[in-house]
Amino acid sequence: MSRIKPLYFILLIALVSCSKKQKEVKDNDYHRGKLTLVTDDSFRSLAEAIADAYEINYPDTEVDVKVQKEDLAFLGLLKGENQLVLMSKILSDQEKAEYERVTSLDYKPAPIAADAVVFIVDRGSAINSISERQILKELKSERKRLIFDGSNSGNLNFVASHFDLKPKDLSYATLGSNDSVVSQLGKFPDNIGVIGLNTISRPYDKQAQNLRNSVKILTVEKDGVQFKPEGSSIGAMKYPFTRVIYLLTNERSFGIANGVMRFASSQKGQIVASKEGLQPYYLIPREVQMR
Repeated sequence: MSRIKPLYFILLIALVSCSKKQKEVKDNDYHRGKLTLVTDDSFRSLAEAIADAYEINYPDTEVDVKVQKEDLAFLGLLKGENQLVLMSKILSDQEKAEYERVTSLDYKPAPIAADAVVFIVDRGSAINSISERQILKELKSERKRLIFDGSNSGNLNFVASHFDLKPKDLSYATLGSNDSVVSQLGKFPDNIGVIGLNTISRPYDKQAQNLRNSVKILTVEKDGVQFKPEGSSIGAMKYPFTRVIYLLTNERSFGIANGVMRFASSQKGQIVASKEGLQPYYLIPREVQMR
């Protein structure tokens, strides 16, 4: 009897250990459980479309979308408060190094689509285009004619990065969101709104259509050539303010976060990006590359 008891306890410990391992695999599974996808307001529509498509393909998952300014979303990722973020922020070498230090992961973003920062005016404005030089001049002017969706936003970050400047060194006005910039622009006839294309790019969405029809999208002049923020110029990376939207996670196992990243990069995910009126990253010419 004394020999049977030790054997019984060994078997019991083995069963408990096996059960824990099975539960761990279950909790980290990519096709069940909950996740919050954090996105900058500029990409909210794309984030919601990806979340909906993932839930349809994996019914046992629940992917919520939370809107947060891009800088804060990335900071939350480093702090472990956010698990998966959708953004276009061009990270510095120091930020990439910090990400790798904190997460113990290699910096491997998952590019999803090519988007653009667009400049808009009220439908009745006489302005039809704006040059890079004029944009830079406005960013240094005390008149604050350019209206962004807020500080720490993806739009502001990208425009500042385009001119090799820091957001804190720019002069601009703000409204609460991309939708607000579009809907309230009529109150400021002398100003120019700065929004993300995804706010108005959805071709069959009534709200996007109404927003799009209420403003005029300016062409941007670079080196004497005018570029429209549309498919061909964005896909060829010719529109000066083209940017790449990507997903980044701090998840070390292959759970829902990595599952969403893989899905968004797959053919199904790329179709979602296309339906959003954006240029799918893996279905466009290789001129579009992440920096």
